[in-house]
Amino acid sequence: MKSPAIADPMISLRGVSLTIQAATGPVNILRGIDLTIGSGETIGILGRSGSGKTSLLMLLAGLERASGGAIRVAGHDLAPMDEEARARFRLAALGIVFQAFHLIPSMTALENVAVPLELAGRGDAQAVAAAALARVGLGHRLTHRPAQLSGGEQQRVAIARAVAPRPRLLLADEPTGNLDQETGAVVMDLLFDLCADTGATLLLITHDPALAARCGRSVTLRDGVIVG
Repeated sequence: MKSPAIADPMISLRGVSLTIQAATGPVNILRGIDLTIGSGETIGILGRSGSGKTSLLMLLAGLERASGGAIRVAGHDLAPMDEEARARFRLAALGIVFQAFHLIPSMTALENVAVPLELAGRGDAQAVAAAALARVGLGHRLTHRPAQLSGGEQQRVAIARAVAPRPRLLLADEPTGNLDQETGAVVMDLLFDLCADTGATLLLITHDPALAARCGRSVTLRDGVIVG
């Protein structure tokens, strides 16, 4: 599938492949992925379980290394980066929201949101974190730990953590997968609103065509190949 020509893209993938070694031999997870995404776009990545959606996100986040091809994200060539450089890249350019909220159980909501800001050296981390939590409707829950929050509230904390540094790119991997339908709809409304407010590019991994249809365009993966 040919990607549209986009000047200064946020994401550019050319001939990207990912192969892992299994006991039975090499397994091709992604094969020949070509994809271009412009700044400010919202993109839904559709596909069944095992189609390669999450693997694609892991490559874009620099959490996995491609076996072949070229990956540029937010102006960065990921191939030559070592692990330390990739960590700096994630802090500077990315926000990531996972299906499992990945909050630190011993920390309050405020502390969870402030952590990436503090790692980035922000002296105003606590104030920015508090403002982000207020933006997602949790200004009254700053001192609550994850176990004291509902699933929807925990995901809103995770979203606040992802957007507080105002990243250029937001990656969301099945962000409503652990939520009921009503709560999931509220969370997605919030996610789209925040991206619209900040101008961030959104790449949304989902198996739900209705959710992908809310994006500006969608891409379908099947067996590690873009099919539509």
